[in-house]
Amino acid sequence: MNDVLVVKIGGGANVDTAEILRDLAEIAREQAVVVVHGVSERMAQLSANRGLSVQMLQSPDGHSSRYTPAPVRDLFVEAAAQINGEIAYGLSRLGVNAHGLTQQVVIQGERKTAIRAVVDGRVRMVRDDYTGRITGVDGETLTGILRCGEVAVVPPFAASSDGLLNVDGDRAAAAVAAAVRAHTLVIMSNVRGLYRHFPDESSFVSQVQAGQINEAMNWAQGRMKRKVLGAGAALESGVRRVVIGDGRVMDPVSRALAGEGTVFTS
Repeated sequence: MNDVLVVKIGGGANVDTAEILRDLAEIAREQAVVVVHGVSERMAQLSANRGLSVQMLQSPDGHSSRYTPAPVRDLFVEAAAQINGEIAYGLSRLGVNAHGLTQQVVIQGERKTAIRAVVDGRVRMVRDDYTGRITGVDGETLTGILRCGEVAVVPPFAASSDGLLNVDGDRAAAAVAAAVRAHTLVIMSNVRGLYRHFPDESSFVSQVQAGQINEAMNWAQGRMKRKVLGAGAALESGVRRVVIGDGRVMDPVSRALAGEGTVFTS
């Protein structure tokens, strides 16, 4: 277990999950792989189908997150279970044994009982949200799955005393990478990587050192801020390299491992 690769498959639109899985299946024949996945696009689809509006909370420092009262949490868990099963089945069709972890939850969390959010221009406290802070990961279970020659597939929710919690997928991937002592974390996104002035291609950032995370946070926009935070957390936890790569291209994981994308190093 000295060469574990963790891959976060983004849940946004235009990420080519089928191509990511095809590429991953080849890689998984040579090394241990853990997959963590997002749910955002599936949540949008299910919410529209069920007539359930999904709102975003904006923190005073500019971070956005999904507002997750109990009904939305339940839909989030349903969406995550669907995607988790699809990834495990997709890998199995490619000849790779995969172990979905929706029933045996390996991430532990603590519910955020009061969230500061900007509502109508004023900072208010939101108290009915079921998002959580990650407090631990069951690395022993994950390592056991890897030793059996299977790919572990981890959803972005955590077990807690308040039930299942919605946790950020990029931070979940960073925590999982630390728990299995991964050398590399690859975050597959629906953009090429980090830009100083998105979408100006001349401002693309190919390398970020650990000491530049705060600067990179100033460059990042929207959901990219979460990915940069995840990259920083992974490096702080002992992961040697994090790559934010393009999940819309052919051989996306292999290309990220070859250095295509934004490479964060310790």
